[in-house]
Formats: sequence, C-alpha cells, structure tokens
Amino acid sequence: MQTSTFANPIMNGGADPWVIKHDDGYYYYTHTVGNAIQVWKSRSLTDMAAAETAVVWTPPAEGPNSKEIWAPELHWIDGKWYIYYAADDGRNENHRMFVLESATDDALGEYEDRGKITDPTDKWAIDGTVLHKSDGSLYFVWSGWEGDVNVSQRLYIAPMSNPYTISGERVEISRPELAWETVGEPTVNEGPEVLISDQKINIVYSASGSWTDDYTLGLLSSDPDSDLLDPASWTKKPEAVFAKTDRVFGPGHCSFVKSPDGKEDWIVYHAAVTTGAGWSRNVRAQPFQWNEDGTPNFGEPVSPGTFLALPSGEPARVRLEAEEAKLEGLQVTEHEEASGGQVVGGWTGESSIEWEIDVPENGLYRLALRYLNEAAIPQRLHMTIGGKLRVDVTLDTGLKGEWSNAFIPVGLKQGRNTIKLSGGTARLSLDAIDVLGPEAASDKE
Repeated sequence: MQTSTFANPIMNGGADPWVIKHDDGYYYYTHTVGNAIQVWKSRSLTDMAAAETAVVWTPPAEGPNSKEIWAPELHWIDGKWYIYYAADDGRNENHRMFVLESATDDALGEYEDRGKITDPTDKWAIDGTVLHKSDGSLYFVWSGWEGDVNVSQRLYIAPMSNPYTISGERVEISRPELAWETVGEPTVNEGPEVLISDQKINIVYSASGSWTDDYTLGLLSSDPDSDLLDPASWTKKPEAVFAKTDRVFGPGHCSFVKSPDGKEDWIVYHAAVTTGAGWSRNVRAQPFQWNEDGTPNFGEPVSPGTFLALPSGEPARVRLEAEEAKLEGLQVTEHEEASGGQVVGGWTGESSIEWEIDVPENGLYRLALRYLNEAAIPQRLHMTIGGKLRVDVTLDTGLKGEWSNAFIPVGLKQGRNTIKLSGGTARLSLDAIDVLGPEAASDKE
C-alpha cells in the first residue's frame, strides 16, 4: 500500500549527520565514517539510506589529516562545494580542522585538499562550520581547547577572508558551565550549527559528553546586526533545547534543512541506540517550529515507536505490512505502535514470512524492515529473492527491545518479486517493510 508516514531511524550506524538542500532540488548528506568522507545524494530526506552515494575523499596514509576523520560538513559557498572536517595524525591532541574545495559543481565529484584551516593559536579544533551572514561576510565556528590539555571543549568564532582561510583571532562565545552542559569529563560544548531566522542568528550546539545519555542541545542567539565577534552579543539559553526522554538518549550533533517543498523545517540528529550505548548511535529526523522571538522550538525527540508524516512535498512510499504477507509458523498479535496495529512473531526454526513486491523498473532497492528485537544477541534472518538464497540479514540488539529499521539492499527486477525471510527467535517481531529507491532510476527523465 502507499503510505505518507515513516518511523526513525533514517540511517543506522551513523553519527554527526549533516544535510543540505541545494537549489538543484537534491539533498546532500554526510556523516562520520572515520576513515574517509562519503556523500549521499537524494530527492527525499527520509529515503537517504537508499540514496546514490560516493566516497569523495580518502586521507593520505600519513600526515596531520590521515586519521580519525570526524564530522564532515558540506557547504555551498560562492559557486563551489566546500567540505570541512576534523582529523589528526593518530594522536587526539593533534586534531585540527581541514577543508576540501570541489573541482566541479558535482558534490559527489572530485575535491582539492585546501589543507588546514586554523586561527593564529592553532589549538585543538573539531566540528567546524561556516556562518554566512546576509551581507556576504563569513565566520568560522568550531569547538576547541583553550590550551593544550583536554580539560574543556569551548565554542569559538573567527572571521574568514574566504571559504578556506580564517583571517583573525578566535573569540570564545561559550564554555560548559551549566549543570546540563557538564555531565562527563572533560566537559563539552561542541557541534555548533548555524540556524538563522529573520530575527535571530542562532547557534545550536551539543553539550555534555557525547558518550553519555545526557548529551543534549543548547542554544546561543544573537541579533542579526550585532558584532558577532563580541562575546557580549551572544545570549545562552539557560535550559537545554533538545534533551533525552525516557525512550530517546543522547540526542545531539544536528543539522537543519527544509522539506522538499520548502514549507517545513526539519532537524536531523543522532541519538544513542539505547540507554548506556555510548557511541553506538543512529540518525533520526523530525520537524520543528519557531518561537515568536526567532529562536527554534524543537520540542522533544520522538521515539522510534512514533510514526511521523513524511516531509511536506516528499512522495508517498510503498509499505508492505508483515501481517498481510504469506506466513509459515508465525503468529499475528496486536501492537499499538505497529504501523497497521499488528506485528508478526513467534519464530521457530521452521518459520518464514514471504512478501510479493512489485517494482516499476530494475534496480538496487533498500527494504526498510521495521522490527523489535528483544533478544540479548543479534538475530540473523535468511533472505531469499525469487527462491534463490542471496543474503543473511542481521538485526541488531542495540535498541534492547526498542523499534529499529534494518536497511537491506536488494536487487529487484521490474514487475513482481518474492522476498522470503526465515530464521529468527521467539523474541523477534516484524512490523512492515518500506520499499525505498532506487534513487538513480527514479530520477531518470
């Protein structure tokens, strides 16, 4: 059936998500993969797992930017793409910011390494972003150390003379000082992201240890005509603006983007897969609103058990309910958080579920399988396509009984295809499959 809803996460195994909507109508997305920089290109925000993707840069074998590639961001400035990222030589104390410049107007194309971008102090630096004012002036904002010891991460701003050069002294605009900013040691302010309204220049940042459940978002705001290099121009909201709930832990390091038709504002962020999961995270998205004073109102992070309307202007997707599939040795039970109100479970060694999927053209699709795994270990399912064994599908335990999505790549042929899953244990429940993509094929003219 066609549906206009989705459930988080939109990407598994991702952290530090960055997404930008370009004037060509595409979303361009990247996140930390650790040993390279990878960019995704999609017409749909929530179908990013099925998007066209390419590794656009790999680090040298040795050197100051050869290891620990963190939090890349893709910016379109003066007709070129720029990617800002943090890296080191294998020693964390040597982390600095670097920048790539596109050789073409293709975000998935070639890039030239412009090297390190730093202020005169050349201190430890990560999570750099660009603040681009309406008058054309550029500022670099990042998280860094005051000295050479990892005691506290603070937020700094400095002017830029061009997209790859800082042209003045750094100015501290925030440090961890409030109770919700100081969970974990060292104390942390990081991940600054710019969010501008008609009334305010906002910087949304991440606070407290990223390895804790209490990782959260804070807010700095300034008037548009103020001196952004004057710390007094920035006001810190005394409360966190996006924090953990009883089902969402460690929400942080976000980016912001419009819906396809430009009518809605969305926050894309990572969260821990469960309480105590540390750096095991996935990527989620939800809409947000605005306060009367021009600051954002994010509300609470929604749980993976909540279905959301697709971003405005995003086309409906195909959803195949588990309870409507061909079942062997499985049971249908009621569940109020299931998309159709029911789940399929009771797996034994002889159990199986089989869907028939109709697709308009040949291509590589992603099947977003929504499931609950309450077992203490990952579950492995055997998938056959058209009666031929193709892949084993592993369903993680990271959520400890919370909903998740497994994004399974499958090659499908035009017309009708049969997908069969077998295996699993009694502690596994399946809700539905959303059929995503293929992105490249759907954009053919």
